[in-house]
Amino acid sequence: MPQKILVTGGGGYIGSHCVVELIEAGYHPVVIDNFSNAVRGEGDVPESLRRIEKFLNTQIEFHELDLLDKPGLEKIFKKHSFYAVMHFAGLKAVGESVEQPLRYYRVNLTGTINLLEVMQSHGVRNLVFSSSATVYGDPQKLPIDEQHPVGGCTNPYGKTKYFIEEMIRDQCTAEKVAIGRRKHLNVFGNDYSTPDGTGVRDYIHVVDLAKGHIAAVRKLKDNCGCKVYNLGTGTGYSVLQMVNAMEKASGQKIAYQIAPRRSGDVASCYADPTLAEKELAWKAEYGLERMCEDLWRWQSQNPTGFSNGTQP
Repeated sequence: MPQKILVTGGGGYIGSHCVVELIEAGYHPVVIDNFSNAVRGEGDVPESLRRIEKFLNTQIEFHELDLLDKPGLEKIFKKHSFYAVMHFAGLKAVGESVEQPLRYYRVNLTGTINLLEVMQSHGVRNLVFSSSATVYGDPQKLPIDEQHPVGGCTNPYGKTKYFIEEMIRDQCTAEKVAIGRRKHLNVFGNDYSTPDGTGVRDYIHVVDLAKGHIAAVRKLKDNCGCKVYNLGTGTGYSVLQMVNAMEKASGQKIAYQIAPRRSGDVASCYADPTLAEKELAWKAEYGLERMCEDLWRWQSQNPTGFSNGTQP
């Protein structure tokens, strides 16, 4: 029987791509999501999962559930014997977290505590947590490797990710284990200490990211304890470089305007993925041009996203 993997937030962008990779790798995903970052499709199933079922000719078990609903989570664990959990669920906007910090702490931290407690009570010790580069704060060096200090977060979203990482470490120690929808694009800040003044980030193709998470699931069989891996291309691109790449992919001019910096943003942040390549046998395959081409192709076929769309 295929090993069952619980995927929290599996109806969202990254989570749903990981569901595809799990199925293709021979695992049996069980998905929970509260639709905070997913579009509701037919039969009260996320549209992303409905499309996966269609093009992979399979059925995906889905439960509408919020991690704040601990009794509901208990029911899922009583029904299944999970090999591992992949944890994507949570609020995820840097700017919004600065405006609504208590909401982010309540949802992200309490939800994760519920998950960890239920996992513990059911003897599930394998967890792949999808964290964020925001845990590194304003980088002291670039590219960022796994030895870079963490905790100097510049926004509440990053702090929730950092706190969750610390909770997981403590638990391990305790147990010994461009489509015309907007008039213009806002570029937040052009006065950073970067080549063109705009923020630099390590953009990564979502398929590469999903495959990196699956590589982490495979690593669990080695009883490797609590490990951190940076997933990225190792190359930083500025916002304006991304705009230029999207213009090339779409064949359209993208109107943008310079807006004030967002609270909580840093100038540059990109990963050193050497350890992931060495220990997970994972390396990003797609560059910026392919990312933009694939994004534009999907967006052209789904101009309103998953809402009212029919394309896979």
